[in-house]
Amino acid sequence: MFATALVRRGGLGNGPLAVGGQAVRALATQKPPPACGRGVCWGDSYVHQSAPAKLPPLDFPLAPLVDGAMTLDPSAYPIDHVLRGAGDAPALLERDGTLSFAEVEEAVARLAGWLAAQAFAPGERVATWLPKTRIAALMPLAAARAGLVHVPVNPLLKRAQVAHILADSGAAMLLTHAPRAATLEEGDVAESVRLVTEAGQGDALPRSTTDVEALAALLYTSGSTGRPKGVMLSHANLWYGAVAVAEYLRLTPEDRVLGVLPFSFDYGQNQLFSTWAAGAAVAPLDYLTPRDVVKAVVRHGATTLAGVPPLWTQLLAIEWPAEAVSSIRRLTNSGGALTPRMVRGLRALFPAADLYAMYGLTEAFRSTYLDPALIDAHPDAIGRAIPFAEIMVLRPDGSRAARGEPGELVHAGPLVAQGYWQDPERTAQRFRPAPGWTRAIWSGDTVVEGADGLLRFVGRDDEMIKVAGNRISPQEIEEAALAGGEAREAVAYGIADPAQGQAIVLVLAGDPAGEADLRARLKRDLPNFMQPARIIWHDELPRNANGKLDRAALRRGLADKDVT
Repeated sequence: MFATALVRRGGLGNGPLAVGGQAVRALATQKPPPACGRGVCWGDSYVHQSAPAKLPPLDFPLAPLVDGAMTLDPSAYPIDHVLRGAGDAPALLERDGTLSFAEVEEAVARLAGWLAAQAFAPGERVATWLPKTRIAALMPLAAARAGLVHVPVNPLLKRAQVAHILADSGAAMLLTHAPRAATLEEGDVAESVRLVTEAGQGDALPRSTTDVEALAALLYTSGSTGRPKGVMLSHANLWYGAVAVAEYLRLTPEDRVLGVLPFSFDYGQNQLFSTWAAGAAVAPLDYLTPRDVVKAVVRHGATTLAGVPPLWTQLLAIEWPAEAVSSIRRLTNSGGALTPRMVRGLRALFPAADLYAMYGLTEAFRSTYLDPALIDAHPDAIGRAIPFAEIMVLRPDGSRAARGEPGELVHAGPLVAQGYWQDPERTAQRFRPAPGWTRAIWSGDTVVEGADGLLRFVGRDDEMIKVAGNRISPQEIEEAALAGGEAREAVAYGIADPAQGQAIVLVLAGDPAGEADLRARLKRDLPNFMQPARIIWHDELPRNANGKLDRAALRRGLADKDVT
């Protein structure tokens, strides 16, 4: 199967995919004809010459439907087809220069050829643990073109987390750079894994013709119980996410998107795909201070900036030159809710920019967005369904909640991932039937639909901690805290923090004299965003009637104290 067409009409709200209340699905397969430009043909063959190329035109803009409603082109293609701009148009903005779409296509094709020459079996996993280098930006497409599954590893993670991801994914290769490779210890990388610190070039591979339902990526995200788990994403998942974001953000080929989010984060990776799907240019950025972000906005003339709440807090605290403010057309938020104060601050600093509040989860990428025209009046809302998403608010028995009644947000449609890698039990727990759908992702988040048709976030049903946009498993912190013997028992919580969204409080049973050694070990073994802001010691931790640690009692105890 080369391409899949899917149309879903109906669902919550009146977004681009809502037409009346009728659910209509149309599935078809098709192979698009080759599109040829100056020196390059796309389709069955790939031939590169030095002359500028014209890539296939954008084919997803809105088109009229019955009764004046609109929908998107429903076709999905392998994700390596996402380079949709004019061949001589800028695609990748680097500090020292710019690559055109034709040059990025050539680089992807050569990198894919190098991967193919490694003779990995189809569908094997290849991991990258890199800063935002050119190779890091190209690997999601090159691996897909070579018939492999890409596993991006957050560059902030340290060797223990990297070792877990490599072992869990069964990666055949880890592509990193020498400084990170030097931190790995014996046993972190199995003998079967090739450790590579320099990527090469091979014979250029043509665009892939793989089934769009084939696995394309594993994105590792923390669960409330256990270590990070791999979310399985198909080519279609990634494609529909790219097209949906490009459409509702109204990206154009003139846009310059500053990519400050990690590529291992679903939205960080999507910023590459959605930008290129719109024929626009992306400027990946690793930054140390918020002023680095401002300088990059000026350097690239960025029109679009995505961030998480802690970054907005930092950016609002510094001076912005007029030339940086004037280029910004849109701001997009993910990884945590915008506070009304943050909304007011961003609207005051960037009065001409559209501000998009969004909600999503890795298992379905993005669920809702709020029309920027509504954010001043409804800063607490997360909006309505994005294109290609069917969003429901359901009671525990699976029936639909009434307006004004809290319920669990459930997401169905082609954005829903294939499940958790090699974990059928947890997949069955979260990916379940929903009204009208044989399979949906149950988010574990409570929301309510208001009389205005907008969704509002109520709370999380699980115990996940979210620090600076990073989802953290309490169990992972607890295991690390207990590994050195300084404490006998451990419970980790997240508490509200104005700078980072949440901060970690670690409650331990043991001798507080060991805290200095504990902190030194955690600093060595865990990334900065997983470091506890406060450690509280007890002789013993409370238990419930079943003999288990009474987490609820501990949380109530924290609420009675000032632990900030």
